[in-house]
Amino acid sequence: MKAHFEEPYLLSIDQVKKQFGSFTALHNVSLSIKPGEIFALLGANGAGKTTLIECVCGLMTEFEGEIRVAGYDVQKDYRITRQLVGLVPQEINYDSFLKSRQALHYQGGYFGRHGLKERTMALLRAFRLEDKAEVNSRKLSGGMKRRLMICKALMHEPALLFLDEPTAGVDVELRDELWSYIEKLRESGTTIVLTTHYLEEAERLADRIGIIHQGRILRVAEREKLMLEFGRRWVEVVLSEEVPERLLGALDGLNPVRTAPRRLRIEFAEAHAVQAHPFQRLQAAVAKEGMVIDSVEGGLSRLEDVFREIVHANE
Repeated sequence: MKAHFEEPYLLSIDQVKKQFGSFTALHNVSLSIKPGEIFALLGANGAGKTTLIECVCGLMTEFEGEIRVAGYDVQKDYRITRQLVGLVPQEINYDSFLKSRQALHYQGGYFGRHGLKERTMALLRAFRLEDKAEVNSRKLSGGMKRRLMICKALMHEPALLFLDEPTAGVDVELRDELWSYIEKLRESGTTIVLTTHYLEEAERLADRIGIIHQGRILRVAEREKLMLEFGRRWVEVVLSEEVPERLLGALDGLNPVRTAPRRLRIEFAEAHAVQAHPFQRLQAAVAKEGMVIDSVEGGLSRLEDVFREIVHANE
């Protein structure tokens, strides 16, 4: 079912609270997803990612707050919203007695989909499973089962697709392949919400990133803005002589560290790197000591470092 709406967000989550007895899994979560974007929802095990997804997809129907998909309330208008949403769960879930073609055919039938044969074969071709159409799904490799799961979730052409740990347990080659498929889905207009423990996955794919911890959304930002705000740049130099103590003092505020007798490392906020002032300051301080820089290495913190910093600051 194609979504036709005028609202700026395809998914709107407003003050959602979910409790299991005395345990609160979601604490008044609010979040909005724009049409056509890949949104990465990051959090440790038990942070609330899957619970939130299940509330949106209709697998959990009792919660406080409001969730709307394309303007439709998931509790009141569930017949519509379930047509708009697709889910690839973390655990591989398939009928082991069905052939690949049959699994997709029946999945489309659940949603009243027309043109099942054409849609089935189009997806099998797109995910390079065409030659496995008549193969029993239990005989597929782990990677092929993952691809078949994505095909099932796409059979009814959802406007919003949830990928819950889509590359868990797959090898590096297949992971790269699935990343390419995800990018193609976005290009075709599908809005994607991705949860993953492989933060390089979010670093490559996501337009925006949300960090959830203990049932609370801590931060939502565009990937580049998040890295600019929390990212750190490091530079390590090898000097012509041993690093004197007074040089460390002259670089106060840049977290100077003597990593070897002649090696000096500084670290500074990524936002400062654009102007390159920290390194110029290092060069000036080294020159003032009458030394020269023999070699330079440098790098950036990764999304994993940013994630840890934000989570630890809220513990």
